[in-house]
Amino acid sequence: MKQRAPRDWAILKKCLASDELVFDNPTLQEHARDKWFASALPEAVALPRDVTSVSAILAFANKRGIPVTARGAGHGYVGGCVPVRGGIALSLARLNQIKEINRRDFVAVVGAGVITKTLQDAVEKQRLFYPPDPASRADCSLGGNIATNAGGPRCLKYGVTRDYVLGLEVVLADGSIVSLGGRTHKNKTGFELARLFVGSEGMLGIATQATLKLLPLPPQRACLSIGFGSMKSALRTIDAIFSAGFLPSALEVADSFTLAAAQKRTGSKLLAGCRAHLITEIDGQEAAVRADLRSLEKTVRLQSPLFVRKAIGTAPCESIWQLRREFSYSLRDTGLTKLNQDIVVPRGKLAELFRFTAGLQKSHKIQIACFGHAGDGNIHVNVMVDESSPGSLKHAEVVLNELFEGVLALGGAITGEHGIGLAKKPWWNLATSSETRQLHARIKQALDPAGILNPGKFVD
Repeated sequence: MKQRAPRDWAILKKCLASDELVFDNPTLQEHARDKWFASALPEAVALPRDVTSVSAILAFANKRGIPVTARGAGHGYVGGCVPVRGGIALSLARLNQIKEINRRDFVAVVGAGVITKTLQDAVEKQRLFYPPDPASRADCSLGGNIATNAGGPRCLKYGVTRDYVLGLEVVLADGSIVSLGGRTHKNKTGFELARLFVGSEGMLGIATQATLKLLPLPPQRACLSIGFGSMKSALRTIDAIFSAGFLPSALEVADSFTLAAAQKRTGSKLLAGCRAHLITEIDGQEAAVRADLRSLEKTVRLQSPLFVRKAIGTAPCESIWQLRREFSYSLRDTGLTKLNQDIVVPRGKLAELFRFTAGLQKSHKIQIACFGHAGDGNIHVNVMVDESSPGSLKHAEVVLNELFEGVLALGGAITGEHGIGLAKKPWWNLATSSETRQLHARIKQALDPAGILNPGKFVD
């Protein structure tokens, strides 16, 4: 076995504050995993307070070939921040300052460690709006959102994280600090390098600060919660909503297994007998929202739903969304292991996707729960595994392989918002051509020739 070179941690500690590099076991354990199943202990945890410290850490590691795995809040679902090669787990949690909210420029300047909802609450107090809304927004950080190009329900109307990144401060593998983009809402000066780092999963550089685009806060919002006797009826209603000319800010769907689990967890009588469910939200000016809601409700009722509940205003809408936020917890309550796959298909292929997953469930005699962002085709397909059954995990791998093959055959992708990380790495070759993989490798080699940034992942 090749012997590891001495780490010379004392040299690095001289460049940092006394509490910016730690080695105690509880801290190492805390930074060994995210919300996925894999875990690997780092040798050290770096907790820098500013970009200068991040630069010093990377310069030290690059010179010695020490792996560095950047980490936001640790709320990823694919093992993206698991330090599988040891080395340094570099947490950006302390870079948590909102440095500027500018109402005239419609920008916010934030550290990578700022929690997404913290920014949203702060800008909304100034009647501004940061739309990207991952389900874990109360816990996840903006740096993590940028690393994975995170999405959420509002992506249908407003787009994903990359659509709000105007500029980035990035520390490259050798410790160089680069400022990319700016604070203008249009910029065509050279390559669009800032966006190269959005979704790069910490393998090309480490974003320490972001300049984000803001919008005016819509004065009003309204929701419909709609129950159906079948998924076919729900999907037909989705088509009717778009055909009527509506572009909701969000349009979410859930299947019967998900709803049964949610009913058990919440005790909701409304969900009894409900085989499919939609939540749709609209926003805008007060008068327009109220008029659109009446028209939208009329469109929906023509599809003969089991029930329609409406809400106007932030608090009533949040009450409806609370059901959606219970879905993952409800599925965990079943006692089965939930393998969450955030696949995405073209919007017009949703019906085929649900038929395909129903076929998988039947042929493999395994429960599959589907819910998610119907408006943009990004559905969370959860393969529910009974780990007490012998061979269940191997069987699940067969199911997952068929799932991804089927999604790709529909013109879809194996991940819509969580990233590749470790969880999707076995299907990276299936999802991409050799030319695409070679291009990824060339970009990685150019920016990280020593291969220290988040090694062991899909570009290695």
